[in-house]
Amino acid sequence: MRSTVLALPVVAGISIVSAAQPPAAPRTLRVDYYHTGGGTAPETFALDAVVVEPAPWPGPPGPVEDTLRYGAYGFDVRDSSSTQLLYSAGFGSIYDEWATTEEAKAVPRTFHESVRFPAPTAPVTLTIRKRRAPGSPAASAASEFSPVWTVTVDPKDMFVDTAAPEPDPGAVLALEIHGDPARKVDLLLLGDGYTAAERGKFEADARRLVDILFATSPFRERRTDFNVWGLAPASRESGISRPSQGIHRASPVGATYDAFGSERYVLTFDNKAFRGLASYAPYDVVEIVTNTRTYGGGGIYNLYSTVAVDNAFAPYVFVHEFGHHFAALADEYYTSPVAYVPSATREEPWEPNVTADPASPKWKDQVEAGTPLPTPWGKQEYEIRSRAAQATRAQIRKQNRPEADMEALFAEEQQMDQRQFPNETYVGKVGAFEGARYEAQGLYRPEVDCIMFTRSDRFCEVCRRAISRAIDTHAR
Repeated sequence: MRSTVLALPVVAGISIVSAAQPPAAPRTLRVDYYHTGGGTAPETFALDAVVVEPAPWPGPPGPVEDTLRYGAYGFDVRDSSSTQLLYSAGFGSIYDEWATTEEAKAVPRTFHESVRFPAPTAPVTLTIRKRRAPGSPAASAASEFSPVWTVTVDPKDMFVDTAAPEPDPGAVLALEIHGDPARKVDLLLLGDGYTAAERGKFEADARRLVDILFATSPFRERRTDFNVWGLAPASRESGISRPSQGIHRASPVGATYDAFGSERYVLTFDNKAFRGLASYAPYDVVEIVTNTRTYGGGGIYNLYSTVAVDNAFAPYVFVHEFGHHFAALADEYYTSPVAYVPSATREEPWEPNVTADPASPKWKDQVEAGTPLPTPWGKQEYEIRSRAAQATRAQIRKQNRPEADMEALFAEEQQMDQRQFPNETYVGKVGAFEGARYEAQGLYRPEVDCIMFTRSDRFCEVCRRAISRAIDTHAR
């Protein structure tokens, strides 16, 4: 029997059904398309399908404008007759990350992508926009993106797919519900690599992650602005693929380690499977929870984030990667190896927590008078020990040693961070600390430490504000 999302339940004594019923939510329309480029091939887009998802639209039904303007890409939906803006959002993509790798310089590839918005009643014009390259002429902030693909979508077209996708992921778990999805951030925890017999483990893992997220500020203070849902499609085998170890699993969501050749980077490249499964629940954001212990995770703005749930450092990875996905936070670390090719230019990043302008960072209003910009810190001491730890880490993986050895190394690094950072002159102060976004020089982060920099347990003040702003775009 096919699963459905029914009337919202009573959770923790809070009834979501009020005397004045909110208007019925519109359906969710999804446009699937192919995104091609790389090598000598031009960047192109091609329509795949227009789909009506099983779950209703989880956000506000009225016009919604992208006010944050984050992401390498974005999209706008306009009424085709009046050109009125109905919906817009920014997003990151796997394509955008892949485009910065060495492979992308040599060969073209195609990625399947999707955008979702409340189903319109009349034809609309969908425009995908791309952030302008550094140095491109831009008269104003409104022109920082250029249109790269436009298509007309008619919700009454006979080819709009209204069939419920296969396979059925099973019952939707209401893990923590605080109100109407239209007025909350709807977070979906989507399990991958859980067998039918491990459904109980998924539910326990999901509830543990919920507690971890809401123990961290500012999520702690904004807990009632969230609904949390769970789905655990049954897998034939436990675990997910790890190609570097010759492990391949046909897991439902298709999550895999070794994305772009990075052994710790967990993504799914099967967008169609991911979207089909997730569509059974109301969601604004998705965390893919993999039933694995090997350290790993990933996060892409407005797409999804991932975490290997059984690792000792899963709490850190979960919150860190969710920061990427939900609030467009950049990585602030710079000593770990990554698959991306460094940029030849030092343009201002679009993410809210990294700057190339230390004298006047985008968070200057949060800098106390008297704090020097750039802000001095024990950079050399940190780099010496961090790079040594990275060499040990590489050896542990090369020798295929037990995961406990890697966890012990991370615990040792964490202890050294906890010894150094409290003694920094400007600890706990917002400034401009050099070293961020994979670059040792020329890019700056807001505080000496943060969850986006090390395996800390707190976000810096700038990241907390960015998260709160992201929450505000959903919670109304």
